Amino acid sequence: MVITHPRPACGRSLEQVVADCVDAGAPAIQLRDKTADGRALTVTAARLRATTTSAGAALIVNDRLDVALAAGADGVHLGPDDLPVAAARAIAPPDFLIGYSTDDPEEARRAAAAGADYLGVGAVFGTRSKPGLANEAIGPDQVRRVREASRLPCLGIGGITLQNAPAVVDTGAGIALLSTVMSAPDPGAVVRHLLRPARQP
Repeated sequence: MVITHPRPACGRSLEQVVADCVDAGAPAIQLRDKTADGRALTVTAARLRATTTSAGAALIVNDRLDVALAAGADGVHLGPDDLPVAAARAIAPPDFLIGYSTDDPEEARRAAAAGADYLGVGAVFGTRSKPGLANEAIGPDQVRRVREASRLPCLGIGGITLQNAPAVVDTGAGIALLSTVMSAPDPGAVVRHLLRPARQP
């Protein structure tokens, strides 16, 4: 899963970068913008939805269930301070994906019981994308514990690079990346590089 930044470092528009990523094979895009208001975020989500749909990729909206539903996105990703998973599940269509962020096995079990479809687990190696997490690294083994406890698909997130991504994949989890892709001069090339092992026979 590629997590977006409103202003990709390569200088191209967000729509162009998302198109490059899904053309390179990224199966999911998460629209994340903590500063945009609901109206602007809905417009962006609808535009990205057209791009992801044409490539057969999923569009997930971070935090905002209302925006995700209004834009026809495939799902929403919620955190501990957002709408509870059970409340989102009660509102959302049956095939709507709901992700949840946790690094705690017990909370992961509760999220699964409440109707979460997948979990974001981190920060695996620490991250500067969220305040206060630069020095908090749970490590790949904790990703494995959360995955085994919840029995849900999990995405390791936080500080994942081309070099350390295999350690997360070895736990049976997928990966979610923000900075590694969004700060790259060629985001599509990063996605292709990461997917190469999965495509080898």
